[in-house]
Amino acid sequence: MSRLRLWLLAVGGAGLAALLAAACLELPGFGGSRHPYGDRAVHASLSRHTANTIASVNFDQRAYDTLGEMSILFAAVLGCVVLLREARDEHRARPEPTDVARPVRRYALLVLPVALVTGLYVIAHGQLSPGGGFQGGVVAATALHLLYLGADYHALERVRPLGVYETTDALAVSSYLALGAAGVLAGTAFLANTLLPYGTFNTLSSGGAVPLLNAAVGMEVASAVVVLLAHFLDQAVEIEEEPGRGTP
Repeated sequence: MSRLRLWLLAVGGAGLAALLAAACLELPGFGGSRHPYGDRAVHASLSRHTANTIASVNFDQRAYDTLGEMSILFAAVLGCVVLLREARDEHRARPEPTDVARPVRRYALLVLPVALVTGLYVIAHGQLSPGGGFQGGVVAATALHLLYLGADYHALERVRPLGVYETTDALAVSSYLALGAAGVLAGTAFLANTLLPYGTFNTLSSGGAVPLLNAAVGMEVASAVVVLLAHFLDQAVEIEEEPGRGTP
């Protein structure tokens, strides 16, 4: 069996190497001022009134790839939730409040709203400026955890109802799929950016379906990161092993 696996690995690796070599031979000259893919991507972005070409690539020209990335994150968080769930030989122990240095408390509570608004801004303006749902979602999710640094774990738990974030995570993924399926029902293609008007260039409503897909990704990333950190923090702060039942 091990020899068969090695043969499969060798054959697969050789095939991948051949494809990569063939692709590299077709690349444009190194250091050139123009690139065929870049020219086409910029043209497609401008024709659909999307100011940020990267957002156009992520949520329009290669929106199907972004669905794969979103699904990977969703599956990874789901796996962590299953692995880090409270076991039979564990129990929850409410952590005692700890003293926080006054400068740390002031800084964390001062930066928290700024970081949260910054994350939401990056999500909302993803089709206009650098950033988008992935980056803004991470910023917004981690901003909430400044409350843990500036106050205590109980304060974080009050603004972090896990059930709400788990539901939001699932709804965000479903929304992305629904927007893609809407194109099929309309007679075009899955995730085709042809349903909504492209709007006025360089405005929040421009880009057709790009702002909606970007918002769905932002919601999914923010909720997923909150859920992921919540389970890791629970393991570190609250969940304890029952005495006398540990592994020798």
